[in-house]
Amino acid sequence: MAVQQGGFKPGGGGFNKPGGAGGGFNKPGGFNKGGFRGRFVPRKEAEHRINNFIRVPQVRLVGENVEVGVYNTQDALRMAQDQQLDLVEISPTADPPVCKIIDYNKFLMIRRRRKKK
Repeated sequence: MAVQQGGFKPGGGGFNKPGGAGGGFNKPGGFNKGGFRGRFVPRKEAEHRINNFIRVPQVRLVGENVEVGVYNTQDALRMAQDQQLDLVEISPTADPPVCKIIDYNKFLMIRRRRKKK
């Protein structure tokens, strides 16, 4: 193994780089210009919790095709799966949280249309 001239710097820094560059790219204006976000892009948190992301023991279920009332979360999720729909948490701050059995993608599409108008 050949060691570059300048050797290893104790305390970090690694090997000296040719041209005296201390790191980053040698572009005018510095590093990270042009919108490069890095390796990990922060994810947006979903607006509503759906299906298995609902982590409370009981929910108040409202909506069509269901009897309004307080249900165990697992029972409510099973009811949604039987109808091939999603269990969506509409009001997470209520006690117990209010959920609705709906098609979540259709719900988002309708909300986008309303916002556009």
